[in-house]
Amino acid sequence: MNSVAMQTIQTISTEFHLSQETIIQESLKVYLEKKLREIKMEIFKIYGIYHVTSVEALESLFENGTIEEKDALDDYHNLDHLEFKRDELIKILRELQ
Repeated sequence: MNSVAMQTIQTISTEFHLSQETIIQESLKVYLEKKLREIKMEIFKIYGIYHVTSVEALESLFENGTIEEKDALDDYHNLDHLEFKRDELIKILRELQ
């Protein structure tokens, strides 16, 4: 960690009578929650476009011919990746608590 960040953590630790570990852990939690919200927003955008609630539901639209795979393949791959990242962040956040 760079010296500016460490100095800031030390200042906050002293000023608010908190351990540096608590500051780092809480900061990490806030950051991960923010990233999780951003990912969920992207997921919900794609859900809204295709009126689905999961990547599996989008895949079933391909299978039953409701939409052409070529028209939504990029969104499908993006949604699959975003759902994976969402699940990983949720798991990490649970471990932090």
